[in-house]
Amino acid sequence: MKNFILQTQPAEGGIIRLYEKDYHYLVRVRRLRSGMSFNAILPGGKEAKVLILSTKDNILIGQCIDEEKARPGSLLPEIALFQGLPRGAKMDLIVRQSAEAAVSVIAPFKAEYSQRAPVKESGEKIKRWERIIKEARQQSGSVTETIVMPPCDFDALLEYWGSLREKYSRTLGLVLHQEPLEKGTLHGYLRNDPDFVVLAVGPEGGFSPGELTQFIKTGFRPLLMGNTILRTETAALYGIAAIRTILLESEAWKPGPTE
Repeated sequence: MKNFILQTQPAEGGIIRLYEKDYHYLVRVRRLRSGMSFNAILPGGKEAKVLILSTKDNILIGQCIDEEKARPGSLLPEIALFQGLPRGAKMDLIVRQSAEAAVSVIAPFKAEYSQRAPVKESGEKIKRWERIIKEARQQSGSVTETIVMPPCDFDALLEYWGSLREKYSRTLGLVLHQEPLEKGTLHGYLRNDPDFVVLAVGPEGGFSPGELTQFIKTGFRPLLMGNTILRTETAALYGIAAIRTILLESEAWKPGPTE
């Protein structure tokens, strides 16, 4: 179900006013008119139905109803993507697909084999990724708030990983690799009920031996998925989809209590 994401809380009486791009999307693209309604997600995750009162003067005025209805949350652990910066516009596609797949955090970083671009991206690029996330969530109906972090270097990424391990008690880090470095399976890694899952995907060319060593040294588990080498944008979606599918079906494949 499509949901419009409101960036600010409604005013007194549940009144909202939307302008410019939001107005264009709802009135020009979705062709909504006065008297019609649409579903929205409020800041904080609550759901509301918005009744359109007016669309005059390029301003959509609406009123939120059923605002106290709680948006049901997911019982799955949060998933983060550590993505080595790829070439060109591939990162835009990765951000869009990750948001649609309900990833909580996207952390782009400059890996050794990343393009020769500065780590510090312009504010405009971050804003574009945030717009892509909003559009993807509205299209897919994802209730997960997806955050994209400013690109960082490898050392800063590992510091962030360390903070996650301190915050969560059962954090699982998985690093995709094209060689069978360990016999562990995805089912086996996820069997221990992690409360936060991180998937690390390299740029074109994958991770360097030094980066892979550092990942494993700091607690990541190497993961080989199949016998084909995937493009970086394919590997990210492939890995996230596999993780979510296994977690969603965990009650079916986990062994029951022994008698």
